Amino acid sequence: MSTFSLSLTKDSGTSVASRQSNISLNRLQKSLRRDVGRAIADYDMIQDGDLVMACLSGGKDSYAMLDILLNLQKHAPIRFAIKAVNLDQKQPGFPEHVLPEYLRSIGVDYEILEADTYSIVMEKTEPGKTLCALCSRLRRGNLYTYAEKIGATKIALGHHRHDIMETLFLNMFFGGKLKAMPAKLLSDDKKHIVIRPMAYCREQDIAAYARLKEFPIIPCNLCGSQDNMQRQEIKKMLNDWEQRFPGRLETLFNSLGNVAPSHLLDTSLFGFRELEAEREQALAALPRRIDALNLG
Repeated sequence: MSTFSLSLTKDSGTSVASRQSNISLNRLQKSLRRDVGRAIADYDMIQDGDLVMACLSGGKDSYAMLDILLNLQKHAPIRFAIKAVNLDQKQPGFPEHVLPEYLRSIGVDYEILEADTYSIVMEKTEPGKTLCALCSRLRRGNLYTYAEKIGATKIALGHHRHDIMETLFLNMFFGGKLKAMPAKLLSDDKKHIVIRPMAYCREQDIAAYARLKEFPIIPCNLCGSQDNMQRQEIKKMLNDWEQRFPGRLETLFNSLGNVAPSHLLDTSLFGFRELEAEREQALAALPRRIDALNLG
């Protein structure tokens, strides 16, 4: 085979692979955009004139969230602004240049906040305890403060449906609560509305999209360095279920939006004590209904 033929074959193979990659990327983007659009519509997450503060960690989920929100912003029937925000928590070895370079390259308005929460977390957390709770609380406080400063009307986080299901089982197994992660939340002080536009998105779709988009992923070496964390155990359990029983997680996730309070045990959600009175009212009305039928 001539050198020209070899070159042509190589170029053709590269071209085919490139086309296939573009097709996969377009398909994933449409799927994620559809899921995000549906979540925004279902929970009325974004209104006309909103300033959405998109919180970036440097992980695949928040990168994908920002990318999809920017895409939707161009085509949405309403006008809303986006400001990307990252909190540099001063973890040793954190590549501070990565996010600013990426955000500049895509031309988005952004801010890098700096707060040494890492030292506080390491000092206050007892040996053997997980770092996530305190780290999350400190991060949330800094982000809320900045959101108030810039007048952000929505704070967007990149949690997806797998995160929501993990939280459900974490609360059930370790907290004794039937509670997941809300798609839309009003903060305790009533000042901030937190939204999770990726709530309907599957983690495997986000991971594939991040690979094809070649986002500059920054691993979290703080919580990721801890072994035997409860969330990791829950994640293993859910992944095992999905492998052994395909479709189970889809059904499980759908159940979170199809709740029957009368079939649970929370007396604050359903009036169990009023059932006798309700029965008596129904029985008293029964003869009138029978008479009405006979007259007809």
